[in-house]
Amino acid sequence: MRNLTVLSGGMGGARFLQGLLHGIERGLLPGVERDATVTVVANTADDLWVHGLKVCPDLDTVMYTLGDGIDAERGWGRRDETWSVKEDLAAYGVEPSWFGLGDRDIATHLVRTQMLDAGYALSEVTAALCRRWQPGVRLLPMTDDRVETHVAIADADSPSGRRVVHFQEYWVRLRAAVPAEAVVFVGLDDATPAPGVIDAITDAELVVLPPSNPVVSIGTILGVPRVREALVATSAPVVGLSPIVGGTHVRGMAEQMLNAIEVEVSAAGVGLHYGSRADGGVLDGWLVDETDRDQVDRVVAGGLPCRAVPLMMTDVGATAAMAAAAVELVAR
Repeated sequence: MRNLTVLSGGMGGARFLQGLLHGIERGLLPGVERDATVTVVANTADDLWVHGLKVCPDLDTVMYTLGDGIDAERGWGRRDETWSVKEDLAAYGVEPSWFGLGDRDIATHLVRTQMLDAGYALSEVTAALCRRWQPGVRLLPMTDDRVETHVAIADADSPSGRRVVHFQEYWVRLRAAVPAEAVVFVGLDDATPAPGVIDAITDAELVVLPPSNPVVSIGTILGVPRVREALVATSAPVVGLSPIVGGTHVRGMAEQMLNAIEVEVSAAGVGLHYGSRADGGVLDGWLVDETDRDQVDRVVAGGLPCRAVPLMMTDVGATAAMAAAAVELVAR
């Protein structure tokens, strides 16, 4: 295999990609050449405008992580960051005070916003930013169009009994601590895949759905018109890795999002939510963690080949082993 495509969210997808590239470079993935090309289609429905700047959290997390500029402890933003601009904005009383941009990170958003204002598409801007960071992958936004994820939450003061907030407010300000009653994707139905996205799927020799959020990361990518159809049509095997381990997410808010769309919060529940391509779904194989071994038979009974392996991304070696297991599952 020389052409691999990964559909990715932010932290989970970026860390998986680190292990995948590690495995490729060291020849640890069966049947995958050491000079294989990896294309990443990243979620952009988390994007937002802050203080007049276009911020793309998942694109930047992948770019910074693979370009060795990420703050590894936080899992987002720049390493060795300072916060002078954020502090001065707070002194002026400028909102949103709950979403902070680091001083070094602001440079990326300034460049992106200036290029967008000059008429460049987001995919062109992303390619330009990657020329600095050299992430070792071809990084594509899922769409050049504006798409935003919003979350409906209960609000006793609202006439409807609920209010809708941007996904970033739900995650960053509210810390996903209140139940999500619904997830709303604004602009998704009218979006067009960014240049190269469909070809990356149809021309791939392997497509991977890493342990990213199945609703607001992978789910939004699949929601872009023609993307799901491309996954169903591709001749490449499509394999996924569960983001749910032992009945809950490892990090993030997959549990809250799955509850909002009434999908069972379990490794089997997510795998069957994606479904087998043989039965109209998008997968040819599904990996669950060893702790969820008892769910393998249920997934297989649902028509989806499944195997239990360690799925904790403790280091690049462990993550490379996950990637190798994914390749082995669909290669068989």
